[in-house]
Amino acid sequence: MTRWGMTVDLNRCVGCQTCTIACKHANATPPGVQWRKVIDVELGTFPDVERLFVVTGCQHCDEPPCVPVCPSGATAKRSDGLVTIDYDMCIGCASCVVACPYQARTIVHEKEYYYTGRATAQELQRPHEERLGVANKCTFCIERIDDGLAAGLTPGKDMEATPACVASCIAQALKFGDYDDSDSEVSRIVRDNNTFQMHEELGTSPQIRYLYEVPESMPGRDADADVASLANPANPLVGKRQRYWDYRAAMNFALGGMASGLAIIAWITHLMGLLNTGSLQGANLSAAGIMAIGLFFVFLKLGRKGRFLKVLLRPQTSWMTRETYCVAAFFPAVGLSLLWPHPILFALAGLAAAGFLFAQGQILYSAKGIPSWRAPQVPWMLMATGLFEGLGLLALIAAGLNVSPNLGSILPTFGVGLAMISGYLLLSYKWSGPENSIGPLAMADINQLAPIILGAAYAVPGILFAIANAVPGADVLAGLMAVGSGFFWKFMLVTRICHQQGFALAKVPQRGSGTRAAPARMGHDVA
Repeated sequence: MTRWGMTVDLNRCVGCQTCTIACKHANATPPGVQWRKVIDVELGTFPDVERLFVVTGCQHCDEPPCVPVCPSGATAKRSDGLVTIDYDMCIGCASCVVACPYQARTIVHEKEYYYTGRATAQELQRPHEERLGVANKCTFCIERIDDGLAAGLTPGKDMEATPACVASCIAQALKFGDYDDSDSEVSRIVRDNNTFQMHEELGTSPQIRYLYEVPESMPGRDADADVASLANPANPLVGKRQRYWDYRAAMNFALGGMASGLAIIAWITHLMGLLNTGSLQGANLSAAGIMAIGLFFVFLKLGRKGRFLKVLLRPQTSWMTRETYCVAAFFPAVGLSLLWPHPILFALAGLAAAGFLFAQGQILYSAKGIPSWRAPQVPWMLMATGLFEGLGLLALIAAGLNVSPNLGSILPTFGVGLAMISGYLLLSYKWSGPENSIGPLAMADINQLAPIILGAAYAVPGILFAIANAVPGADVLAGLMAVGSGFFWKFMLVTRICHQQGFALAKVPQRGSGTRAAPARMGHDVA
């Protein structure tokens, strides 16, 4: 077996950016896109300070979180460990982008040139139109590796067959080779030196390993747990808000969640004999209309809209694919039930809506690159909020059409119950945020929004539902608040509480000034 990987020596890297430029030249990446990055990191406060340079990019993980979330199968892992993207299969949904904890993936939707209004000779020669609207990232210069192997060369030894960043490194801080070959240089380096993997705790097993010591010269130490620096958005280690899932994705989560919640609640109350057949048909039709609007927005988000049917190709792992299959069952069931109001069709619509709502929660939860989304409360929050919004919509529909008077008998029970469950989940999400590795910037947003959501989306509507039978119009106001506030909460979760993982150094070299200064050279006397 072959398992390609890279080592990065933090003591050797001088931050010259030669690897970045070599990568750009070799892969003809457009303006603003860097597959190989070098981060300039300053640690500590004067006089106890340290500076180092960290090379980042796709880690070609042994357990890549970007692979299972891809709905089309465009992202895959080869038998030699290289994580690849089939540009002809990618639909540009950005699921892999938010799943990556290493900020290694980008999507460029429009052609841009380095000089405004005109292309250089190199850009004309290598336009790479196939990369527009699809995910792209570092490939470890896969063409150089494959062509080199075909020519009998050894990647890591023969520079023509080695990734451009490694071949160009002036300080030999980067090494490349086969980890499964015990005689390769990278295997020897890892065997003879202490190394760490970035975000090892996520279980991705990245194939880039960082060296932080120089034997008998420069020891290493644990990285500082400096919470204050992680609250500084200017810190290069801190993840910025993702911008790939924008308002269009948020509209799908917001509208799709409430629509599926409406269909579920309507079906349950129908089974309880509290909602007649005509009202159930009307509720399902309303849910289908709201869901269709949300799906239209997510369609607008796709980078390659003409390939949207490829979303169906990976039901074995992708929750986006599974969500789409639920849609494919829901709409026909609703349409046919209007013509033939049979319990089987009503059940199919209700179950498909439940599957859709569950899949939505799992889509966010699967995004390992966004700590605030992968918290264990997130899928349950989305489901509970969706059901509460659905109850609010049903209350509005019932009041507006003056149908199913028996429905009012169950509104207080359902309303108070769902409000309490949703409020508890939100508080649990807030309280356990640091424990779930949600960073200070995202926690600041959560702490600011949580009291507003808790009151406007759950507490006040819950109280209004509780007094709905005694106070005329209370159920209508409760429904309006549940729907509006729930929509706002999910919109904020997707577009604001969405900071990327950022970068992390488990270990750093012991060097710098003050308490960070390196000790006297080991094994040598100091004059």
